[in-house]
Parts: sequence; structure tokens; C-alpha cells
Amino acid sequence: MTTVEEAEKLMLAQVKDYGTESLPFEQALNRVLAKPIKADRDLPPFNRVTMDGIAINYRAIEKGISTFKIKATQAAGDAPSAINELDECIEIMTGAVMPASVNTVIRYEDLEILPGLATVNSPDIKQGQNLHLQGSDKKQNDTLAASGQLVTPAIISLAASVGKTHLLVKKLPRVVIISSGDELVDVHQTPSPYQIRKSNSYTVKAVLQQHALQPDMIHIPDDPEITRRQIQQCLHNYDVLLLSGGISMGKFDYIPQALEDSQVEKVFHKVAQRPGKPFWFGKHQNGAVVFAFPGNPVATFMCLHKYFLTWLRATLGLAEQSPVYAVLDKDFRFQPPLQYFLQVKLQSNPQGQLMALPIEGNGSGDFANLADTDAFLELPLERSAFKAGEVFKVLRFA
Repeated sequence: MTTVEEAEKLMLAQVKDYGTESLPFEQALNRVLAKPIKADRDLPPFNRVTMDGIAINYRAIEKGISTFKIKATQAAGDAPSAINELDECIEIMTGAVMPASVNTVIRYEDLEILPGLATVNSPDIKQGQNLHLQGSDKKQNDTLAASGQLVTPAIISLAASVGKTHLLVKKLPRVVIISSGDELVDVHQTPSPYQIRKSNSYTVKAVLQQHALQPDMIHIPDDPEITRRQIQQCLHNYDVLLLSGGISMGKFDYIPQALEDSQVEKVFHKVAQRPGKPFWFGKHQNGAVVFAFPGNPVATFMCLHKYFLTWLRATLGLAEQSPVYAVLDKDFRFQPPLQYFLQVKLQSNPQGQLMALPIEGNGSGDFANLADTDAFLELPLERSAFKAGEVFKVLRFA
């Protein structure tokens, strides 16, 4: 049986670059930059006033001048005004360009303003204060956002600030989510006492949408010929097939044979883990990859996060995420020689430690239990007893 570590390596060996595309910047959220964003001019592009008040030439302070005649008022966006004498000032607002004839801004809180006059009432005035100097953040052509990172709201802001109306991003793979089985009915239907609604597909879709993917969904009935035909069509039309259920040894599990008939090479089947032991992964000669998850909801959910999202990040060229660790909050035992992904609720204690409280539930079919947890704690397969206070790796999903 394949170990979790081996399965991850084999899966990552099937990473493929899907190219790039240009998108309007406001549609690029959560995509991966394929080209750096550079400054089209200095940032800030001029000496920028950072406080409302008056602008003076600091030599006036050095000469003991404390009362100034207000020569002009300048708002943000106005063309710069000018003074001609040291006892003159410009009433100026935050965001305005600093005129060349002045070099220091005194805020309103340090002034007494009378009609046409401003008197300084603070002894602590420094030359150049309350200014954001041109180019002090970035110079023209400096990189503002490097390629290979997710487009965040902050990067959207950067793109807008430099007039980058379109961003070159990594193309996403075409993904289809496939459910199977006559026991599953549509969400809007009322199941018989022997049926269930097909929720797994919607769970997978919701997770993928968090990562900018918009997958298609299909359902295959328990029919070997239909299964084979649908699998072959999906292999032709999609880059990634995500299957949930139908990969075990049951009499009506037709998917393994359909994959074999469609020349999908099995890379591995069965991983030494719980949940998700029957996980199947394969590749087609045209480059399509197949993630066949066990049908139990918790198993599908865990395998999706542990394997597919890891593969997706690598495919898009994102840097490997730094591992997160948490302290087990109470003793726990797990007997089979499998790597166990324990459902936990994460909390921080007053000492700043990330604590993992086990929320065990009733096995991999207990999907309701997922709503009370936000991570899996990865417990090593070579042990069966785990003590409170020990530290283990965390697989977060919320």
C-alpha cells in the first residue's frame, strides 16, 4: 500500500503547465500572476502632503517667524501654489502635491487659524515633516508584485494604481466533478428511504470555487457502458477528472474498469491513511489526470485538500506552503497502522499556542461533523497513542 508521502510525490510528478491568459484586472482575484506588475512612475509620484494644515519654508522657523499670511489654499488634485516671502504660507490638504517653494507641513492641531493668518503654537516643528517623498515607496519600473503569487485584493489595488487594466495570469485546468451511483438523487428531490442526496459534488465544487476554479458537474448512473462512454468524453474535454465514489470492489463499481478501458494508467491505488484509504490516482496519455476519491464525504473532503489542492498549487507555480503545527489538546488513540487525519477544532491559548481539540465524529461518513471542525491533524502511521501536549502538522480547510 502506498504511503501518504509516496502518494504525494507520485501525484506531484504529474504537474503540468497549462499556459497563461490575460484577464481584466478586476476579474483576476485569486488567480496566479504570470508576469510581474511594475510601477509606471515613482510611488508616490510627487512629494505628497500627509496632514491637513499649512505649508511653509522651514527657514522661516529658523528665523523665528511664527505667524504666517495665508496666500492660497490648495486641495488634493490642485496644481501647486507658491509663496514669495518667508512669512507666507499655503493652507494645504492631505494628498496635495507639495509646492516647490515650501518644504514643511504644520498640521492644524499645532496652529491657531484666524482670517488670513496662521500662527504656530507648537515648539516642536521639524524640517520636512508630514511629507511622503516622491519615489520613497517605489521607483518607476520597480516590481510591485512578483509573478508566481496569488492575486489578492492588495494586488488588485496595486494594478489599479499603476493603470494595469489587464493582468497576465496562469491558466487554470479544466475540471469536471463526476458522481456516480443510482443511490444518489438531485438536491431538489426527495430521496426514498434507501437513497441519499448527492452532496459530495457540491462540496467539492464549493472548495474549488474558493480557488478560482469553476468546474462542471456530471452524474453517471450504475451502467457499465454509460460509465465507459462518459469517462472517455470527460478525458477528451477536461484536464482533470475528480470522481467521488465508485472506485472500490463493489459489484456496481464500474469506474475502475471504465478507466482501464479508456487507457488511464493507474499511478497508485490505496493509500495507508484514514479517512481515504481507497484513494485512486491515474493519468491519461493525453495529459489528463484523474483523482478518484472514496465516496464517504469526509474521505472526499480530506483527499481533496491533501492531494488535489496540493497538485493545483504546484501546477500553478505557487510556492510550497510553510507547514502549520498545532498542539494536541487531549490524549487520542488510533490502532490501525495507517496515517490518521484527525478532525480538530483549532483555538489559540493565552500563551499564543495553536491548540487542536479532537472532534472525532462517527467515521468518514459523518459529514455533519465537518461543520464543527476547521482542520485535520496529521498523525503519523507508525504510532497508535498520541499524548496531549504533542505537536503535529495541521491540514487546514477553514
